[in-house]
Parts: sequence; C-alpha cells; structure tokens
Amino acid sequence: MNKSLSRSIGFWLLLVVSLATTAVGGWLISGQIGTMTTTLLDGTATGVEVYVGQSLVVVGAGVLAAGIVGILLTLGLVAARSLVPTPAPAVVEAIDWTAETAQPQAAAEPATSETTASPEAAPTYDTATVDEVPAADAHDTARDDAPAGDAKPDDSTITR
Repeated sequence: MNKSLSRSIGFWLLLVVSLATTAVGGWLISGQIGTMTTTLLDGTATGVEVYVGQSLVVVGAGVLAAGIVGILLTLGLVAARSLVPTPAPAVVEAIDWTAETAQPQAAAEPATSETTASPEAAPTYDTATVDEVPAADAHDTARDDAPAGDAKPDDSTITR
C-alpha cells in the first residue's frame, strides 16, 4: 500500500482529535487556575472552588497530556513516512502508432484452395478408449445412500 499521509483519513483524524484534546485540556487548566487565583486573592474562595478546582486542573492536565502525545505521534508518523523510500515510477515507452507490424506471410494472404490445409496434415490426437481407462477403486465411488452429486472422498485413510 503506497498511500501518502496527506490522503489518509486516520492520519488527519489523529491530528484533529489531538489538537482538539490539547485545546480542551488547556482550556480546563487555564479556566480553573484563573478562577482559583481570583477567588483566593479576593478572599472569597469557597471549598468547592478550591478543592474541586484542583481536581479539574488534574483532569485538564491529563487531557492536555493526551493531546500532546497525539500530536507527537502525528509528527512521528510524518518522520517515519519521510524515511520510507517511495518506489520509482515505471518508465513506459510511448507506442509508435506509425510503425507497421510485421505480419506472417500466411496470415497476410487470403485463404485459397491452395493454402488450406489438407486432411492428411491435420494433427492426430491419441485418445484413450473405454477399455484403457483403469477401473475405479471401491473407496473412490459414492456411497449408495448419498446422491451422485454429493460424492465425497473417503477420509478414513488420512492419519494425523
């Protein structure tokens, strides 16, 4: 498979999801830290803002880290793809449509009574007669209870 990364849906999906995850993680962190800083400096901070805010900052950091790992994987794929050599395109020579093909003499001339093959020159084939065909073994014949179209070979001689 010689598909470029710019035409790969999986590559673009990884890049877009990684960028979105990084943005959401950064937004969670900056929003919670901003709220915690403002309320702590004003002296109006409640336990929910401080303790829940810390937990949301940790969750945002995990989401941000996952997005960064996805972006690094994307960059790694680009680097790995650049190291893989692309096959050289096959050079195809142009067809010279003006050149005439060399036709055999017999095929170029129309068939006449002198050029037709005689019956003596016709090839003969060796065909086996009914008497020369070896008789079938008892193991190769179909069972009496099975229809002729469903005949299967006997598997009893196979050892495992």
